[in-house]
Amino acid sequence: MTNAYYTNQTDTKSSNPIIKLKNWLVENRLLQLGSADISFTFFVVVLLVIGLLMLFSASTYYALHYENNQYHFIIRQLIFAFAGLIIMYITSRIDYHVYRKLAWVIYGFSLILLVIVLILPPLKDNFHRWINLGLFTFQPSEIAKFAVIVLLAALISTNYKRMEKFSYGIVFLGLLLLIPCGLVVVETHISGTILIFGIGLCLMIVGGVKLRYILVPGGILGGGAAALIFSGAISYGKGRIDSWLNPWSDLRGLGYQTAQGLMAIGSGGLLGRGIGKSQQKFLWLPELQNDFIFPIVCEEVGFIGAIIIITLFVLLLWRGFTIAMRAPDKFGSFLALGMTFQVGLQAAFNIMVVTNTIPNTGISLPFFSYGGTSLLMLLAQMGIVISVSRASTVMKR
Repeated sequence: MTNAYYTNQTDTKSSNPIIKLKNWLVENRLLQLGSADISFTFFVVVLLVIGLLMLFSASTYYALHYENNQYHFIIRQLIFAFAGLIIMYITSRIDYHVYRKLAWVIYGFSLILLVIVLILPPLKDNFHRWINLGLFTFQPSEIAKFAVIVLLAALISTNYKRMEKFSYGIVFLGLLLLIPCGLVVVETHISGTILIFGIGLCLMIVGGVKLRYILVPGGILGGGAAALIFSGAISYGKGRIDSWLNPWSDLRGLGYQTAQGLMAIGSGGLLGRGIGKSQQKFLWLPELQNDFIFPIVCEEVGFIGAIIIITLFVLLLWRGFTIAMRAPDKFGSFLALGMTFQVGLQAAFNIMVVTNTIPNTGISLPFFSYGGTSLLMLLAQMGIVISVSRASTVMKR
C-alpha cells in the first residue's frame, strides 16, 4: 500500500481541519481505514466476557479469605479489561506499519526491561519476574513477546529472500530470539521462555528457514536440556518433571496443585456443577485465579462447556490465520500470524499443563487468567490483528 493509494481514499480538497488531519494521518500511515473483521472481534469479546465471568466465580472465596474483599480480583481485572478494550480499538485504528518503523526501538526497550527486572529485588517467591509501579506490577516478559513478534515480522518480511541462508535465517535471527529467551530463563520463567521461543520459531519456519537447520540443532539442544534435567543437574526442572510423571507421589509438595486440578476437572463431569458451585475454589486449588483457572471452568461448566470454550479459541485462531493470509503485505501477514499464534500456543500450553499432559510451567490462560499486564498486551495485540484486517478491506476497494 503506497501513500498514493491512501491519497486516493481521501478527500484532499476538503477545507475541514478535522478531515485534513484525518487525511494527513492516513497518508502518513498513522491511521488505518477499512472495516474490522467482525468474526475475529466477536470471538475476542466473547472469550473476554466468559473469562471475566469465570474469573469472578473462581476467585471470590480466595479473594475474601486473603484480601478481605470477594471482589478484589474481578474489580481489578474489569478495570484492565475496560482499558484493554479501549487500547484494542486504538491499535485497530493505527496503521500497523508504524510498528515496522519502531521494531528495533521496541525490541531494545524490552531488553532493557528484562535486565532491570533482574536487578530489582524479587517481588514474589524469590522470582525476578515483576516490576512494581506502585498501583500495579507488570511482567517485562509480556513486552518481550510483543517485541519479538514485531522485530521478526519486520526482518523476515524485508529479507525473506535471505531466509534460506544459514547465516541470516538461523544465526542472525536465532541470536535475536535467544537474547530475550536467555534473559527470561535467568528469571526462572520457563513458560515465558517457551512461549517467546515458540513464537519466534514459528515465524522463522513460516518465513522460509530450512527445517534441517532447526531440527538438528534443536534436537541436540533439547536432548541436552532433557539430560541435564533428568540427571538432576537442574534441580528446579527435575522437581517439575518428577511431579509431572507422578503427581500423586508428592501430594504435599509439587504434585499437590496438579492433583487438585485433575480432581476439579474430573468432578465436573459432562455438564458441570454449575456456575459458582465449584468445590475446589474453597482454598483447595492454589493459583486458581491465575494459571489453574481452567480446572475451575471444567468443574463448573463440565466437559461440554470446556469444549465450547476450546472451540472459541480454535475459531479465533482460524480467523486470525485467515487475516494473516489475506494481509496486503508480508509484514502484516507475519504480524497477524505471530500474534494469533501466541494466543493459540499459550492456550494450548495452559490446558496441557492443567491436564498434566506436560510438566507444570506456570502459564496463564489468555482472556481468563488474572493479570493486568498480560490482558492489556493481549487486547492491544488483538487490535493490531484487526488493523491488519482493516487494511485488507481497504485494498479490496
